[in-house]
Amino acid sequence: MQKIILSSSDKKILTEHAENEKPNESCAILFGKNETVSEIFLTKNIEESPVNFTISNEQLIEGYKTAEEKNVDVIGIFHSHPNSEAYPSSTDKKFMQSNPVAWIIYSGENKDFRAYRLESEIIEIPIEEK
Repeated sequence: MQKIILSSSDKKILTEHAENEKPNESCAILFGKNETVSEIFLTKNIEESPVNFTISNEQLIEGYKTAEEKNVDVIGIFHSHPNSEAYPSSTDKKFMQSNPVAWIIYSGENKDFRAYRLESEIIEIPIEEK
């Protein structure tokens, strides 16, 4: 994945989700084809933590089933950093290894979105608006 394509309405949904979940991190699964997000599956951070997030196994299974039913792929994982930069933490990096999709992070501090993928190192990829 060389880039991720998000609509302005997708960004609005994710921003509102992030702001509503403060002071904790928010999270979501992004569905789509190729590099274009077509749907957002908002999830609950079961850790209720400002520095970590975990999507429950039930919601992960539901998300993957929904993607299969709609004939789309899980192309991204979204989460927020309420009080820091939109850069993957060491915990994020660990989970990026087992979820090789685009990781989109929203900074509650800077109000910006950044996207990454993991190869041998973390690589920032552009976010384009559709």
